[in-house]
Amino acid sequence: MGRSTFDGPILSGDNRFGPQRDVGYAELVQQAFIDFAVTTPQTLGYSGGSGVFVTSNGIPNGAATIYTPQGGNYSSTGPTAASAPTADATGTIYRGVVFLIPQGSNITDVYVDVGAMPSDGTHTVTSIQPYISNNFATTTGVYGTMAAITSAGRGTATFTGTQLDYANGTLQDVQNLQPGTQPSWFSQVVVTVKMTVASLTAPTSGQMNITLRYAQQDLNIGNGTTYPYGNFD
Repeated sequence: MGRSTFDGPILSGDNRFGPQRDVGYAELVQQAFIDFAVTTPQTLGYSGGSGVFVTSNGIPNGAATIYTPQGGNYSSTGPTAASAPTADATGTIYRGVVFLIPQGSNITDVYVDVGAMPSDGTHTVTSIQPYISNNFATTTGVYGTMAAITSAGRGTATFTGTQLDYANGTLQDVQNLQPGTQPSWFSQVVVTVKMTVASLTAPTSGQMNITLRYAQQDLNIGNGTTYPYGNFD
């Protein structure tokens, strides 16, 4: 079976013609499962390490590059890597996932599902504080806010008015300079999780699943001239 990709918003509906046309955007999902017992890149559940976040784009997880957000400014040399996330320190550990999505997307949800609280074998994390931003963050990020997770379960993002402005039209963070492609932008969404408990060292057990839900938008939806729709023979 082949694998294909589609570059553009995905429209879905039953009636694509006439005044009762009912198409809308299909929601897209990216997620990464993290198992703190797994420390080998390109292995199912790879969790990263000190100063290393993961990306699910490798399928399975690989080590991610976090780029310095470009703010829509093209560079002839392309994007530059940002400083690495804060290294492990006794009592405070940072891990996270980096998602690349189409610029101008609409983030609808961010979930952090914790199956088992991380532990280093002696000390079990008592607080997981997620930060949702377009870079490594240690305070509230530009895309959402999530309360600390203190036991196994789900954390769900909420959005302030300012965060909604960004989440409803994600930022131009990383330019695409792949040879042979039209210049375009990625939005970078980084979900940082800060894990704390006294005397904690690098966790060796525990699992979490980090999920990003979004729709790729097109402001021309409904315009049959600039966005053709329907079936064609």
